[in-house]
Amino acid sequence: MSSENPTIDIRKGEELDLNAVDAALKAALPDLKGTPELHQYASGASNLTYALDYPERRLVLRRPPFGKIPKSGHDMHREYRIMTALKPVYPAVPETLFYTDDKDIIGAEFYVMERAEGHLIHTHIPKEWNWGEGETRKLCHAFIDKLIELHQVDYKAIGLEDFGKPVGYVERQILGWNRRYEKVITDDVDAFEDVRQWLDDNRPKTEKGAAILHGDYRIDNAILDQDDPTKINAILDWEISALGDPLMDLGNTLAYWIEASDPAPMQMLVRQPSTAPGMLTRQEFLAYYADKTGADISNFHFYYVYGIFRLAVILQQIYFRYYNGQTRDERFKSYGHMTNLLGKTARERIASGKI
Repeated sequence: MSSENPTIDIRKGEELDLNAVDAALKAALPDLKGTPELHQYASGASNLTYALDYPERRLVLRRPPFGKIPKSGHDMHREYRIMTALKPVYPAVPETLFYTDDKDIIGAEFYVMERAEGHLIHTHIPKEWNWGEGETRKLCHAFIDKLIELHQVDYKAIGLEDFGKPVGYVERQILGWNRRYEKVITDDVDAFEDVRQWLDDNRPKTEKGAAILHGDYRIDNAILDQDDPTKINAILDWEISALGDPLMDLGNTLAYWIEASDPAPMQMLVRQPSTAPGMLTRQEFLAYYADKTGADISNFHFYYVYGIFRLAVILQQIYFRYYNGQTRDERFKSYGHMTNLLGKTARERIASGKI
């Protein structure tokens, strides 16, 4: 199994004007030399990511998807800004190089960063690594530690005080995701009115502080060290980062964390090697986080259900684009089914009280 992030030929309808990009970059980065080659990364379902390779430099370009974009969604400058601000105090982000909102170049805003070198893994630990449970557990702890480290960054000290509004974050998220779902319901998905109402009715009365939230924290959004893959070199995909209650971020993270013992329908949602022998269970993950941070997790059930339903909405937003012919990417054909699966999982967890 490869631990590379594979590239493909540019998908039809997602081409870029490479000459225009090259000219813009060389005007901003005088040391950039040679003729670039452009390919597209196969992974990723939201913002589009391209490998921009020069003879002596490997870069990455990010731009919004083609088609109708939700209001306030796919903000490239926001992603660029938080990575740039974090780099000096949280080195586990790629180095940003260039941003522009000049849509005359490729038809949309975009930014460019250095490529973070290392391993990128998805659903399984590569067999050729010959890992036992010990190595897997070490990676799992490193993964949680990087999340804790992020939540402990003083965002005011790095100029991000105006990056968001931490006060009222929980309420805005619940009402916002409920509203976004209503706008993208298609004929083949459940409305999940009961789930949305439960989330609104059970919002915590007080928030658990304020921190930088990644929003999409998964192992398959991490670049692992080339020589020691139990170490994490970089965290990718800061598209939906925010300031708010860190338990909301943890709820999102555990919504992705499928266990080996989860029922078959949930196994369809595996995006990272969380089922590998040696990985913590969700309960163990939560306990580790709480032990390291002192966080009050007595009402964590709410945050977990929120994470599941938020993920359902994200997938449905993507499926809505496919359903309405705004993208031809066949990977999204099954996303409506996955939306239903996640909504039903949220409904079941509401009833059982389990994470």
